[in-house]
Amino acid sequence: MKNLTTIIDYIRYSASEMSRAELYYGHGTDNALDEAASLVIGVLQLPFGLDIHYLQTNLTEPEKLQIINSLRARIDERVPVPYITHRTMYAGYELYIDERALIPRSPIAELIEKGLSPYWTGDRAPERILDLCAGSGAIGIVAKYRYPQAEVVLSDDDSDALKVAEKNIAKCGMEGYNIDICHGDLFEHLEGKFDWILCNPPYVEAAEMSSIVEEFRHEPRHALVSGEDGLDLVRRILLEACDYLTDDGLLVVEVGANWVNLENAYPEIGFEWAELEHGGEGIFVVSCDELKAWRESGLLNAVLPVS
Repeated sequence: MKNLTTIIDYIRYSASEMSRAELYYGHGTDNALDEAASLVIGVLQLPFGLDIHYLQTNLTEPEKLQIINSLRARIDERVPVPYITHRTMYAGYELYIDERALIPRSPIAELIEKGLSPYWTGDRAPERILDLCAGSGAIGIVAKYRYPQAEVVLSDDDSDALKVAEKNIAKCGMEGYNIDICHGDLFEHLEGKFDWILCNPPYVEAAEMSSIVEEFRHEPRHALVSGEDGLDLVRRILLEACDYLTDDGLLVVEVGANWVNLENAYPEIGFEWAELEHGGEGIFVVSCDELKAWRESGLLNAVLPVS
């Protein structure tokens, strides 16, 4: 260890240790080297786009100790790097994160960047956007970056997660710029209608938590699990969302690999799954008119769980 003196030394060492530990990567990186760089740069509170020349600079003894302690937490306790450094990158933007909220990684950001094309066919930009089950607020904040003139609402039933969202609004300099927080159960306390409802709800099957990798167990369980088949919240969203959408509004929901359960639960509905160029799966897009038709025909009521 005495031979490790520079930033690049500690990135190399951390990458080797992570590789030997056979960690799971799924919170912003997919390999040991990128994970190590994220850890070391994050612990040092340096810019993620740090000029390569700075990597040769020497570290102080307290900095070295902090990196080693953080590395041990990542390896021995399987704590995801963003929870150690309280920093994460999402859609090219740096956000604050801690264990009160899910680490943002939803591919919905790709659809926002494309303006929900080809689904949003209007000749106007969205005026009101709802980030439902917002957690850290990442999806809504990315939407606000893309459409700065839009009113954006971040809604969640977890007041602790919304405190993380508040920190991110402040971090991104969006205070006072028409981005609001609503604490409530799904659509509870929301007023008016939205052009877009963007939602990354809990969708993991309850039984799956017994075999899930340790890294995910550091995240809030209620932000991951939604009933026996993972669809408890999605069922409610499908039933209620059209009451909160404009006539040409769109609902965008991520269910990930659980898209199979969703199609099995609604065999008569043909969900339209978004094509993703940058990875991920299981995002469906549906219009207000379609939601109303499904509800009025009884297709949504038929599969409600028995209370």
